[in-house]
Amino acid sequence: MPTDACQFYYDCKGCGELLRPLQGDCCVFCSYGDVACPPVQLGDRRC
Repeated sequence: MPTDACQFYYDCKGCGELLRPLQGDCCVFCSYGDVACPPVQLGDRRC
């Protein structure tokens, strides 16, 4: 996971899919990760 930014696309090496955020999420970490992206963790929803 990046330490200071969102990641909008993720090329999954496991399944070969290009993941994009789900509607309403700002990045793939918010949609698929165990924790939200760093800006959201810091209270900034504009990531």
